[in-house]
Amino acid sequence: MTTKRPKISILVPAFNEEANVRRAHEAVVDMFLSLPGYDREIIFTDNHSTDKTFEILKEIASEDPTVRVIRFSRNIGYQRSLLVAYKSATGDCSVQIDCDLQDPPHLIPGMIDLWREGHQVVYGIRRTLTDGWLTTRIRRAFYWCINALSEDDLPLNAGEFRLVDRCILDELRKVDDTSPYLRGLISAMGFSQVGFEYDRQARVAGESKFPFKAMLSLAIDGILNHSLTPLRLASMASLVMGTATLLLLLGYLVGKLLFGQDWPAGFATTTILLLLSITLNAIFLGIVGEYVGRIFMQSKRRPAPIIEASLNDDRHRQPAPMMPEWRREDVAADTQRH
Repeated sequence: MTTKRPKISILVPAFNEEANVRRAHEAVVDMFLSLPGYDREIIFTDNHSTDKTFEILKEIASEDPTVRVIRFSRNIGYQRSLLVAYKSATGDCSVQIDCDLQDPPHLIPGMIDLWREGHQVVYGIRRTLTDGWLTTRIRRAFYWCINALSEDDLPLNAGEFRLVDRCILDELRKVDDTSPYLRGLISAMGFSQVGFEYDRQARVAGESKFPFKAMLSLAIDGILNHSLTPLRLASMASLVMGTATLLLLLGYLVGKLLFGQDWPAGFATTTILLLLSITLNAIFLGIVGEYVGRIFMQSKRRPAPIIEASLNDDRHRQPAPMMPEWRREDVAADTQRH
């Protein structure tokens, strides 16, 4: 009886990376030399490059049958192209790396070790960045801001360099989102997730595809995908304006009744009515915002709550998933060592 070898899917998004795609392929192939017990699958997603990226990828695919290339009819954006890659992966787990190799492939074996220990998600935490001082501070501030606003627990300083288990890949296939934010979506799924620190490498060739405009767009997607706080600003404004109106009304009554202040005719009435109308508008806008927020979250069609395990519950009684042969061998070896 032959034991099925585990397969690792490597996801490599590319856009105008003619100077890097062959280097990325060679680096991944070299990395697998240290993983003799694994099969590989390398998925390049070409986001409708306008240079020679696709021509080079066709050459690579003709030379290496483990390489799959997906080219889009137009540039659909980084996150959407990456979601397609996740949905296309057929491995027992997948690892996403950037084509410029700023996330070093030689760290992947260590990620696989953490995965085999039982973690469904292994993500890299950027200890250092190669960006300038200002860009680095903006990135750090963004990670802090989105974690503070989000209702989900999102890891700080974590990018797209991550390994995800087959169970996560199966859940991602259910996602139908026109503006996904994958690092947040995967973090929100739960399971066992662990991070490790690493130093990001400098880009050797080509130009960055993430100028300030692209980073700002990603930041907006991240906040809007995981937080209803922007909608609730109207409710907060209504509380502030309502409090200010009440204090102004009390001040007018105290001044008029106790101190005999002679206010200009119509001044208090006009001011209070104006503030009251603003308060009412803010209150009703806040109520509408709460309903719009719930419609928005429902329209995202995220996977239903995932039941990782269920004990003594007939409603969710399912046969226990069969542990792959290679994992059973790992568990047996660990038991013998201990």
